[in-house]
Amino acid sequence: MMRKTKIIYFLSGFLVIGAVFFLGMTAGFHARPAAEKVAEVCNKDSIKAGLADFSPFWEAWDILDEKYIFSASTTNQDKVYGAVSGLASSYGDPYTLFLPPSDASIFESDISGKFEGVGMEIGNRQNILTVVTPLKGSPAEEAGIRAGDKILKIDEKVSVDISADEAVKLIRGKEGTTVKLTLLRDGVKEPIVVTVVRKKINIPTIETEARKDGIFIISLFSFTENSPMLFRKALREFIDFSNSNPEKNDKLILDLRGNPGGYLDAAVDMASWFLPQGVVVVKEDLGEKGEGITHRSRGYDIFNKNLKFVILVDGGSASASEILAGALSEHGAAKLIGSKTFGKGSVQELVSLTDDTFLKITVARWLTPKGVSISEKGIVPQYEVKMTQEDFDAKKDPQLDKAAEVLKDWK
Repeated sequence: MMRKTKIIYFLSGFLVIGAVFFLGMTAGFHARPAAEKVAEVCNKDSIKAGLADFSPFWEAWDILDEKYIFSASTTNQDKVYGAVSGLASSYGDPYTLFLPPSDASIFESDISGKFEGVGMEIGNRQNILTVVTPLKGSPAEEAGIRAGDKILKIDEKVSVDISADEAVKLIRGKEGTTVKLTLLRDGVKEPIVVTVVRKKINIPTIETEARKDGIFIISLFSFTENSPMLFRKALREFIDFSNSNPEKNDKLILDLRGNPGGYLDAAVDMASWFLPQGVVVVKEDLGEKGEGITHRSRGYDIFNKNLKFVILVDGGSASASEILAGALSEHGAAKLIGSKTFGKGSVQELVSLTDDTFLKITVARWLTPKGVSISEKGIVPQYEVKMTQEDFDAKKDPQLDKAAEVLKDWK
């Protein structure tokens, strides 16, 4: 998610192949004198007191220079980038990493809105490269890729122990080219191999449906800068629909399945339509680094207690989706149906090291109003309903069916 201040917070730490949402990420560029810092800390004749003994680093540098037979192809700058990358990875956090020039250029092209790829969001779940969600109408969705699929191979490269950023560079590519993915899916014994044709990606935001049974559905696919305005328009459609059907005027479904997140401000704004002013939407926990930040409802609160409201979530609902669903559920404004959410509840800050390199650092974690860590727990719905492979093949939707049942039996 993103909060538009001088520093911008995104609520997606995942990489979309063909588009990037950094939810919970600060895209503020904090320039620092990188060359001076390297000279100060890494001078082999002057170890910085109290930090660490750098002598093994320089010893390794000299030995590799002397003995490695292909060292001529590796520049000194490449070695520095490799060392910084290793330093970032030593923290054991898949979202804290170094972006060398090639990765930084990918990031910048993605946030500029120029997307070509297969249209799915990926992340590391328990150190396994996992599909968070395929975007609606994307090549990935059309190829049958599902949220929760584990990526075993990208073309012929085994993807064990590679980061999401490395995987992005392998999967993304020019429109019209193909990539072959080998996937492991829960409930399916043998790996699934799919070939996906890359194309330009148009990220959808919102759709609405007024059903004949009096249920109104808002499907939200991402939390963009424009989402609050589009969501407000969708709520107006719901109200108009309700007023034209007075006997069926109180049943609303918000479908957040497969929604990987986006702007923090959008999630807070949407929650505010259902919550009184001042109640907690989400807490930002800074750990030992300082006092946390609490984000509160703006108090639009236009619906009375007669509203029957269900939110659909699944393993592809992440970050901003988890914040919105968690807040409305814990405050009793909505009931959750579906399966456990992804569990992306950390905030990343993008720091400029040089003109063409960045550090992406986890600086906080998101807590629900009741203090539950989204990263550790995810959001577990009150009504857990699984989607099986047979359901997908038969184009059935037991989660939506359950939501309709709950709304009709609501007391």
